[in-house]
Amino acid sequence: MNNRYVYGIIDGEPVEFDAQAVGGADRVYTISHRRLGAVVSDIETTDPEETDEDATRHDEVLRTVMDFDGGRPVVPMQYGMAFESDRALKNVLRGARPAFRRALNDVEDRVELGVKIVRDEDAVVDADEIDATVESRLEPIAAQSVPNDLFSDRLVLNRSYLVERDEREMFDEAVARFEDDHDDLTVQYSGPFAPYSFVDVAIGAQR
Repeated sequence: MNNRYVYGIIDGEPVEFDAQAVGGADRVYTISHRRLGAVVSDIETTDPEETDEDATRHDEVLRTVMDFDGGRPVVPMQYGMAFESDRALKNVLRGARPAFRRALNDVEDRVELGVKIVRDEDAVVDADEIDATVESRLEPIAAQSVPNDLFSDRLVLNRSYLVERDEREMFDEAVARFEDDHDDLTVQYSGPFAPYSFVDVAIGAQR
């Protein structure tokens, strides 16, 4: 397996660990250019099929990196990014270095958390009032937030939040208090995730 599957980009010391990785690989390691490093595993193809199992493995590798040595910032790549050679990957790290550095600074010591609020089947709710209440309780704690699609008519709110690790407990408590105050709503609270929603770095062709 000579190709390199990329999970994300880190700064500083490389990481290496055993894992159930994408495509059946069992080792995750770093390919570096100067201080930037791509967290990779070996893979047989540059066009991996996205299965539920491998998508989960992709996310679990990123979580491991985020917790490595007490916590590491990582710029996550979307599923499926793979390169035919180390040289091609290092060229990308070189060319996109300023963008990666900015993104790493933006997400340092921060995690992504997801909040979905679902109304009970027969409940009549004021979506604007709920949105305002959530904004007043969660936005002051979060560093950033972005809206996501309301893909169901019962989904009242769907947002991703970028939260400082040190503020995580406060954010957890604010979410719990909101749920306690609203019997006709269900809060689906998820994470922490690598900060997919808060980085946007294009890294070129998979060659």
